[in-house]
Amino acid sequence: MTEPVVRIPDAKVALSTASVYPESTATAFEIAARLGYDGVEVMVWTDPVSQDIEALRRLSDYHQVPILAVHAPCLLITQRVWSTDPWVKLQRARAAAEKLDASTVVVHPPFRWQRAYAREFVRGIWRMADETDVRFAVENMYPWRYRDREMLAYAPGWDVTQDDYRHFTIDLSHTATARTDALEMADRMGDRLAHLHLADGQGSNKDEHLVPGRGTQPCAELLERLATGGFDGNVVVEVNTRRAMSTTEREADLAEALAFTRLHLASPTSHTRRSRAVPGS
Repeated sequence: MTEPVVRIPDAKVALSTASVYPESTATAFEIAARLGYDGVEVMVWTDPVSQDIEALRRLSDYHQVPILAVHAPCLLITQRVWSTDPWVKLQRARAAAEKLDASTVVVHPPFRWQRAYAREFVRGIWRMADETDVRFAVENMYPWRYRDREMLAYAPGWDVTQDDYRHFTIDLSHTATARTDALEMADRMGDRLAHLHLADGQGSNKDEHLVPGRGTQPCAELLERLATGGFDGNVVVEVNTRRAMSTTEREADLAEALAFTRLHLASPTSHTRRSRAVPGS
């Protein structure tokens, strides 16, 4: 039998529902199905549908698009979504993931002003992870900057590799904003890297979430390294399409992001180039 030219890892490519904002969660399912994504990651936010497990199940069944991950409501605009208690938010995110057969809950580190939550966060995430098969994948963040001033907004810190978590999410827009080396961060995460938010950035003070390939981040190289390492987590396209002038333009951006991801997530079976250590290898 002839050996295949490329090897496709088990990783699935999902569309974050945040990628269609200001369109609705329901629209994200429709676009994911039309473009051929393997599933969606639900960003739980102020859209009531994103908070409703039965509504999400109906959308998933109707469009035949599985829900692969649930992003817990960790943003400033979601402080009152699913309770004001951050632990309740995570409990509800876990329950949603379990009921929807999603493998992963994405969670941000606490804001510094959430002092009690921040003190217990590392231990608390371990306790919750021990109670379920769902992966709690803690996401890297970045310093907040304004002109020449920098604010450390997250605790224990924005670089989540400085603390001990079972699973990580790496976000390449956040590595751009933090001005940190994404490949070195992935190396530090090692086989605990379970989830990728694929986007790009140019290192500005803003969290840009550009279509991959339009910034300075090593999006292609990281995908290729994950492919050769047999990565079995989820790759989630999480880009900003708010400036799209039409539905057609938005879908073109999301189709481009999907094509980029599939291209670089396929690796040659005979890989002769020397490369750095691959997370998960």
